[in-house]
Amino acid sequence: MIRRIYLDNNATTPVLPDVLEAMRPYFGEHFGNASSIHHHGQETRAAVERARDSVASLLGCRAPEIVFTSGGTESNNLAIAGLTSADDHVITSGIEHHAVLHACKHLEEMGCEVTYVPVDGRSLVDSDDVRRALRPNTKLISIMMANNETGVLQSVEEIGKIAEEADVYFHIDAVQAAAKVPIDVKRIACDALSISGHKIHAPQGVGVLYVRKGTHLQPLFYGGRHERSRRAGTENVPGIVALGKAAELAMQGFERGEDKKMSALRDRLQVGILAQVEEAGVNGEGAPRVPNTTNIYFDHIEGEAMVISLDLKGLAVSTGAACSSGAIEPSHVLTAMGLRVDRARASIRFSLGKQNTAEDIDFALVLVPEAVARLRELSPVYKKKAVTF
Repeated sequence: MIRRIYLDNNATTPVLPDVLEAMRPYFGEHFGNASSIHHHGQETRAAVERARDSVASLLGCRAPEIVFTSGGTESNNLAIAGLTSADDHVITSGIEHHAVLHACKHLEEMGCEVTYVPVDGRSLVDSDDVRRALRPNTKLISIMMANNETGVLQSVEEIGKIAEEADVYFHIDAVQAAAKVPIDVKRIACDALSISGHKIHAPQGVGVLYVRKGTHLQPLFYGGRHERSRRAGTENVPGIVALGKAAELAMQGFERGEDKKMSALRDRLQVGILAQVEEAGVNGEGAPRVPNTTNIYFDHIEGEAMVISLDLKGLAVSTGAACSSGAIEPSHVLTAMGLRVDRARASIRFSLGKQNTAEDIDFALVLVPEAVARLRELSPVYKKKAVTF
């Protein structure tokens, strides 16, 4: 049987055993609707509120400021649409996840103006560009905390100060940052922040939008008074319980230094690959990054071919965002950083999870150089270059 190692945790993570055990009773024994006033409902209501407390602790906020959603996409859309109206001006960046970019495009269709600030070659937004983009009618700044493709962390505290001084809302897509780096929404001074369960070892289909107390948020859904009238719909109790447990495990992990151990594994993978493979490099090198992610370009190959080649050998990686898999165009993130189209197409994302071990890294360090060598042998450009030398 082929050995399979998963290094695509920025796409989704496996549900941890403790998380699965925490949510299991809420599929059967504890099945009540959390809005019901009888025993079954109050039992699940208590579980939802315990999870809300756990997520609030992870983000450094009050429990009532936590709104449970179906995931990162809904949280981003709820923040962007819920904090703006026609004729407002919004500032975002060119490397945001499509859940933000497409939401902003929709705002433009509705009459809003949107400014897309650039990034430098390391994938960093210049906070001065954000300040210069401000207008009298600017209503919202939406900048991601960690990029899903490069793992690069933005200076959200600096941007938060700019937003606070200008008296405009500040939303952060923290889907790829949550549980990887500590987050304190009070220190950042943001008004809204999105996270997703399946990126932190909870199941798919549950997420959170932090909404600062006093922030007026227009709902996307209309129905009952769930989530303090901010998000109608019967709560996904098993998913919420799982997200709460994942948040607890993340906090325990920070206390045990698991983030530093993961960073060491990531660095070992990155250094090991670059030591064995010529004409390769790190996208976003020199910028602060989340501890689990590295994005490496391998000149003279096609990234999709590399993903398939490694998968056939048992190693799962990706060329970038899972929602863009199969896209004809190269990564908008990498091209926004100034990468040539061929280099953007030749880039591979490696992203670790809590389940990964040193043995997994050893496995990857054998397979990756072999796969690059095989693919380059098939590249007419590389063959021609080799002959020239």
